Amino acid sequence: MARVCQVHGPRSRWSATTYRTPTTGPRRRFLPNLQDRRFWVESEKRWVRLRLTNARPAHDREAGIDALLAEMRGRGEI
Repeated sequence: MARVCQVHGPRSRWSATTYRTPTTGPRRRFLPNLQDRRFWVESEKRWVRLRLTNARPAHDREAGIDALLAEMRGRGEI
């Protein structure tokens, strides 16, 4: 499974180092801090699992999880 946030989409990043180290090689890969989270969707009366980063909030408080799921369904991700 790819290490990508389902909501915001940050992926792994590569460093731009020009030196070589014995353990990392010429470049280093930085992975996002992904966590599996469950959200209760009141309108559907069920739990929804999302793979999210901890760097940003999962959804706007005004819009809510329903708006987030509608946007993701529009993109064809759920």
